[in-house]
Amino acid sequence: MTPKRPHLEWEGESADRAAAISAAERRAEFLDLAVGEPIVIANEFSEIRVLRVNTRNGVRLFIDSPKSGQWITLDPLELEALTWQNDATLAAMVGKVAAPLIPDDPDDGLEEEGE
Repeated sequence: MTPKRPHLEWEGESADRAAAISAAERRAEFLDLAVGEPIVIANEFSEIRVLRVNTRNGVRLFIDSPKSGQWITLDPLELEALTWQNDATLAAMVGKVAAPLIPDDPDDGLEEEGE
């Protein structure tokens, strides 16, 4: 009989699992609200899928990156805000791969002193 291996759990695993489940449920809800066919835009670096979704709070744009699994919805004002940005802002966003330009927690991304 093979001995039972203990389940190893990292700190915050249950919170990570709950957040992932919640995000997957929200994603599915948005996809259920999609109108029309998706638009796929791709080049050698990236591929995204764009959908229009009608929510109870108005129309949003659903932007999905199938390769990374990341997605976001933007309302008309958030989309307009993209037009206010300059090339340096967009370059800074692209330069922080898979990370927000400004983290939710101000301490995220900062190395500990002495490291």
